[in-house]
Amino acid sequence: MGALTGKVAVVTGAGRGIGAAIAEAYAQAGATVVCAARSQAEIEATAARIADAGGNAFAVTVDVTDAAGVGALYDRAVAQAGGLDMLLVNAGVSMDQRPVETSDPAAFERTIAVNLTGAYHCARLAIPHMRARGGGRMVMLGSGMGHSSAHGHAGYSCSKAALWMLTRILADELRNDGISVNELVPGPVQTSMTAVPQRTGSVVSNPIEWLKRPEDVVPLAMFLATCPAPGPTGQSFSLMRRTF
Repeated sequence: MGALTGKVAVVTGAGRGIGAAIAEAYAQAGATVVCAARSQAEIEATAARIADAGGNAFAVTVDVTDAAGVGALYDRAVAQAGGLDMLLVNAGVSMDQRPVETSDPAAFERTIAVNLTGAYHCARLAIPHMRARGGGRMVMLGSGMGHSSAHGHAGYSCSKAALWMLTRILADELRNDGISVNELVPGPVQTSMTAVPQRTGSVVSNPIEWLKRPEDVVPLAMFLATCPAPGPTGQSFSLMRRTF
């Protein structure tokens, strides 16, 4: 039996990158994983890889900015898997990398909608389902840009800074329900969204940083999913090699 046997985990943004890597790891540890994202083909591919490896998973297409869609996602998790124990909020976008003066307001608003409002919908609607199971774990994928300023990334940085505050508010509100809420800051990871040039052990803009593969984020995500109760809550866990 794995460390997560009997648990049900919803992973948003599970079609590729960090989300897919963590979804596969949770399934390998015994969880039933609900792979969620807007791209049906990608999440079905993740669920198929899990099934091929002997795990349990299914895919649900959802736009996290749509509260009704998120509610339907959880209804499906309960109906098909029996409940909800873990939530990894990984869905995120960075729609504009220009200075504020020349930035696109629509891109700014969409980034906030996905990264912050989407996380809010996912967390808020998960609470009653986790409470029904006697507790649960929420992990928010944060960013170092949410803790320090970054030129040309106003929408992304502001959304991640607000997500860190939401994480702490949720942790305070849910402490007595046995539901922990923590932030995972992966630092630079080679994904399709970041488009960081392939270069082992460093990134061009900061040679002391650690450029990771999605799989390198898995051990910390597993720790947050499996650490003994009551465990940490309202904390930020970082894989960055430098301070915020």
